[in-house]
Amino acid sequence: MRRTKIVATVGPACDSPEQIRKMIRAGVNVFRLNFSHGSADEHRQRALDIRAVATEEQRYVGLLGDLQGPKIRLRKLAVDYVQLSPGLPLILDTQLADGEGTETHIGVDYEPLARSVAAGDTLLLDDGRLRLTVDKVLGEQVFCISESSGKLYSRKGINRLGGGLSAPALTEKDLADIVHASEMGLDFVAVSFPSSASCINDARTRLEAAGCFAQIIGKIERAEAVAEDDHLDDLIRACDGVMVARGDLGVEIGDAALIGLQKHIIKRARVLNRPVITATQMMESMIHNPVPTRAEVFDVANAVLDGTDAVMLSAETATGDYPVETVAAMARNCEGAERYPSARKSSYRMERTFDSVEETLAMSAVYAANHQQGVKAIVSLTETGRTTLLMSRLTSGIPIFAFSRNAETCNRVSLYRGVFAVPSETAEPATEACLAELTKRGYVEKGDLILITKGDQIGVGNHTNTLKIVEVP
Repeated sequence: MRRTKIVATVGPACDSPEQIRKMIRAGVNVFRLNFSHGSADEHRQRALDIRAVATEEQRYVGLLGDLQGPKIRLRKLAVDYVQLSPGLPLILDTQLADGEGTETHIGVDYEPLARSVAAGDTLLLDDGRLRLTVDKVLGEQVFCISESSGKLYSRKGINRLGGGLSAPALTEKDLADIVHASEMGLDFVAVSFPSSASCINDARTRLEAAGCFAQIIGKIERAEAVAEDDHLDDLIRACDGVMVARGDLGVEIGDAALIGLQKHIIKRARVLNRPVITATQMMESMIHNPVPTRAEVFDVANAVLDGTDAVMLSAETATGDYPVETVAAMARNCEGAERYPSARKSSYRMERTFDSVEETLAMSAVYAANHQQGVKAIVSLTETGRTTLLMSRLTSGIPIFAFSRNAETCNRVSLYRGVFAVPSETAEPATEACLAELTKRGYVEKGDLILITKGDQIGVGNHTNTLKIVEVP
């Protein structure tokens, strides 16, 4: 059973019920609705279609709404594009309106730009494809010299190498989309460009006020967010999960620094008991090609070996030519990486003390499963999925089955590494019923050992305090 989960973005290439069905069968665990594109009505219909198809397929899949956030962009040009060349002078002007930009004078929708940069700074345009050096700042105008050759189009993003261009994490559009997220019954909401824990706390307050209690995924994509380890840890703790958003983060800190930072973020997320998604350009070539490059195969595999809970597809499935084939290829790559011994065993947390009985039981269960001969599965009778999340923080090759009567919990655990939802009609199904269900599904057979965790207080979340080992009759 593949343990690493797949997040796929829905878009024009895959928004029909039949395409969604094929993608679920190919291996999608969570569907992402990208609020940067499309209307609220389009996303609402996609959410309904996904829920309906998942029910027909008897699968639990999560729904993640991704807020656009304060992407800092150029304003609209009066021409189709500007042709840049090395040495070309260019003025960025926050006072220039949409449609007034010329070959040498372009508007920017970020009012503090002139106060956020200085001579010698490097500005990165269009996800780092084009570079400008700041020559001087006069009033609201930033005079730059191009270092690159290429076409610069309207509405392209701007980053400062090293970070420092920071707008509030929630825009007016985001606040409207939060209301839509509540109406759609999403399982996860991703907050774009948070710079600190306070950004996440504010987003949570806004979500709950709108009646949305989806788990918050903080997208790590600003240099400020990763400048200090303690600051990063505080941000991760404020979230219910995090995403290594390698696009803007790589632009701000540089691709060379991103390599080690990806591993660090994944490690800290796991230590702090948060699920983590690795995203951006994982199988970019499959937008137009039916097979991935070997570099992409290795990229996915490295994220799996780092311990990521999920890997994400963006344009590959939203607008690509081969959305189903891309999901299938990613699933194969994850499975291949998971066969490697280091992806199945761990001595992690052997020296650590635990803060709760629930965490002690969860860690004990996985440790026992990794070392007791004959254990083929871990069963958690769970209300919220919290125990299964804690279990999934330890590396293991043994599947964890979340038996829950709550559909929201079953959807939520679709993101957790190595955790698989099994619906239950009661808060605490009998041991015999659990074993019978796993046997019927072909996961275990006579003589196998199963570890079961549960709580004495039936129907109460976060009270797991019992662990037992049983043999399949």
